[in-house]
Amino acid sequence: MTRKLSVRLICDQDHDWSLNYCESVAPAGVLRRYSRSRRRCAPYGHPVRPLSALRRQLFIDADATSALFRQQLDALPATQRRAMMASKHNYVAFYSRAKDAHLAVSRETGTLLYMLVRAINARTIIEFGTSFGVSTLHLAAALRDNGGGKLITSEFEPTKIARARANLAAGGLADLVEIREGDALQTLAQDLPETIDLLLLDGAKGLYLDIVLLVEERLRVGTLIVADNAEWRKCVSEARG
Repeated sequence: MTRKLSVRLICDQDHDWSLNYCESVAPAGVLRRYSRSRRRCAPYGHPVRPLSALRRQLFIDADATSALFRQQLDALPATQRRAMMASKHNYVAFYSRAKDAHLAVSRETGTLLYMLVRAINARTIIEFGTSFGVSTLHLAAALRDNGGGKLITSEFEPTKIARARANLAAGGLADLVEIREGDALQTLAQDLPETIDLLLLDGAKGLYLDIVLLVEERLRVGTLIVADNAEWRKCVSEARG
């Protein structure tokens, strides 16, 4: 039952982006039913790399860079590691160490994000923590299949912003996304949509509550708030005593 529901949410319309995304998660039978969409894999006549292939490669790359970053973290004293992860003031130091790491959502979380956006027919999304844009791609693909919308995401590391923009361009989704460079406490403090349909928290863990409070006035009844890396909460609590 869950499998059938997942496929329906992702492929319920004959959209190019549904198929491009579905190629990596849907059964072959579903793809055959939607095969005619393959002829139109780029809106506005712009050739793009199929999103499923881009998604697959990004996760392969993310596995490699994340493994290396975990090794670097494990080499730090436990108290220092926990303090860096939980800090509300020195998070820049922690994430500067990770400027070459994707720090991407998992494959399953990416699929879930897509499904959530599709299920609630979201049109406005705020993302805290762009990194290389892996979660951003999933969110934007769902917006495309919803008929359009606006995704505002924030990242302070310039090299990651450049990579994220390149990935979004490769996926043909750049027109749906605004990447704001700098501290999210500043970049997300103004010029937001009237209402927010979904808020994704995937940046500095110590700032999650601050970000929610920052955008609280824009949250509507039914807004979805998704916080990734919930398993880090113990580290945050321990570091704060």
